[in-house]
Parts: sequence; structure tokens; C-alpha cells
Amino acid sequence: MKLINKTLEKDASGHVTLYPEELEDMWHVYNLISKEDQIKATTIRRLQSESSTGSTTSQRTRMVLTITVESVDFDPQVGLLRINGRVTSENPHVKMGSYHTIDLELNRNFTLYKPEWDVIALERVEDACDVTKQADVAAIVCQEGLANVCFLTQHMTIVKQRIETPIPRKRKGSVTNHEKGLQRFYDQIYQAILRLLNFDIIKAVIIASPGFVREQVYQYIFDQAVKTDNKVLMENRSKFVLIHSSSGHKHALNEVMQDPAIQSKLADTKAASEVQALEDFYKMLNNDPDRAFYGINHVLKADAHGAIGTLLVTDELFRSADIATRRRYVDLVESVRNTGGEVRVFSSMHVSGEQLNLLSGVAAILTYPLPDIEMEDEEEHTEQN
Repeated sequence: MKLINKTLEKDASGHVTLYPEELEDMWHVYNLISKEDQIKATTIRRLQSESSTGSTTSQRTRMVLTITVESVDFDPQVGLLRINGRVTSENPHVKMGSYHTIDLELNRNFTLYKPEWDVIALERVEDACDVTKQADVAAIVCQEGLANVCFLTQHMTIVKQRIETPIPRKRKGSVTNHEKGLQRFYDQIYQAILRLLNFDIIKAVIIASPGFVREQVYQYIFDQAVKTDNKVLMENRSKFVLIHSSSGHKHALNEVMQDPAIQSKLADTKAASEVQALEDFYKMLNNDPDRAFYGINHVLKADAHGAIGTLLVTDELFRSADIATRRRYVDLVESVRNTGGEVRVFSSMHVSGEQLNLLSGVAAILTYPLPDIEMEDEEEHTEQN
């Protein structure tokens, strides 16, 4: 994403003009846009005109419109972002106040106006425009006949291709059809790697499976690389990591990312640091539960004591349509930072973010135990009854 222009006023209102260049940029934009913001972009509108004879014709006309946002729909697989709202700018073709839907596109500028640019929104813009943050991990999670080829970017786990191939069973006295089915399956994975992976960016390729499938896939990939003299694959052989997983489904990535061998390989990636932070929370919850809390009420009480060492929060909470709810989480982030705590904003498109959402989306590791929080809760519950 390129930042074309940024103008902020003293009251924190203002606008930015952005140029999205790739799929993940649209995810950032989706997280930036809130209800009541305004979007100015080039769009297409079908206009009807009536001739002197009474016949009507319609044609699609390209124009620049500004709308006040009412709803946002995002398809992460194709990066389609549709923004619906009322037109707020004068235009000879479109009435003020009429509804229009803007489809934001890659490689086309748009301007976002906000009544208040809070710290989370400003950090999101800064993060999105940092050119060093690209997709850095690929993962092939597979089992016999099923494979998911995924990219783990800074903020998303994207399934780039799902491969399903029927593998005939071994028959007594003949395994030919079974072997042919496996070869077809391995070849589809190999072709996906050639087509999808850019080794200038990718730091590691995880092949995970139950049983011996990963070893067989790995062997096939490099047998083919030798046969076809594929120098790029041979030069990047050290980036491949083989690891056990319980299945070939996407959710198995979470257990894969917790493996120490993967952690050391991916030490400098955001995906690995999120998984590590969540694992630290679970360890604290088991070993010293008075220093680990989740749920907004408990976390706010811990913050009031200035006791939060690490705050874990998903970006989904900052997309709340209710401005007061969003403000509550932004204030919490600022408060934790002001008392010297660390804040980790998890992407809800990552497996680790999905895990954190199961814990209400917000959790905290404390610098010292606070058993009183649980006792206060019990007292409040008793008073209400």
C-alpha cells in the first residue's frame, strides 16, 4: 500500500489518500473503514436517460463520488471490498442523499475521511504502508488426497489453493491405481508450489501432515526439481520444514505454529510472535491463574490496577459499528502502553486470532497476581442475587 496524502487536524479529524497494491492491503482498508466515515473514490454508476420519443436508455458512467459509510462487505479470498452509503458530494448525475455502492479496487487511489483518527487507525495505516511486511511463510497442510496451500502474511492466513484428489484403495495383488492416484496428488501440490510461491519473499515453506505424507510430498517435489533442473527450488531447499500435524485441514496450522522447530525457523515473523504470545498466556493461565485474565470486564479491572504486562486483543474488536465500544478498546490499548505494558493486536484472519476470539477477543498477562478480581466478581454476583 502506498500513502499518497495524509492530512490531520488538531481535533484528530482528517483524511488519508491510499493506493492499495495487493490483496492484504484490502484487508487493512477493511479494518480502517468505520460506519459514518466518508469515502471518495472513482466508481461506476448506471445512468438512465429519456429521449424526445419517450424511449429510455441506460449507460455505465465512470465518476468520482463521496459517500458516508453505512456498511462494508469484504471477501478475503478475492480481495473485493464493497462500501454502501449515501452520496454526500455534489454531482451533476447523482442526487445528494441517494444510495450508492463503491467497489474499491487494487491499483486505484481512494480517500478516507474520519471524524477522529485514533491511535489504532493511524498505526494500521503505518503498518499497511511498510514495504518490508509481505507474505513471508507458506504452508502446505496435507493428508492423503487433501492439501491446503496457505500463505501466512503479517495479518492473514490465506488459503491460496485447496487440492482434493480421490486416491483409489490398495487392492489385493495390485497397488498400481493407488500409486497413480498418489502421483497425481503429489504433482498437483508440486504445480501449485511452482505457480504460487515467490522465493524472493518466502522465508520458509512448512509441509505438515499426519503419517509419512509430508516426507513423500517433499521427496516428490525435489525429485521433480532434479529431473527438470529447477534451480530456484534447489537453491531454496533449506527453507522447507517438515512437521507433524493432526490433519490436512487449515485449522491444523495452529498446532503446527506452536512447534518449537517452527518457532525457531520463523522467529522474526509476526505470525510466530502472535502464536508465542498466546502460548505464554495459556501457560500462565495453567501455572499462575491470578496473573492471566480474559474477557473485557476482568481485563479492564486489571488495567485499573496498572497490572497488565502484555495485552492480547483481536483487530475485530476495533471494527465495532458502535463508536463507544471501539473507543473503549482504543482507550484500553493507550492505557496499557502508558503504564509500560506491551500490546499485541492479533489479526482475526490468522489461526492465532481465531483462537483468541474464542476467549472473547481480549486477554492479558499480568505483571503481578490479582486474586481480588475473581473475588470482586463473586461478591458482585452475590449482591445481584
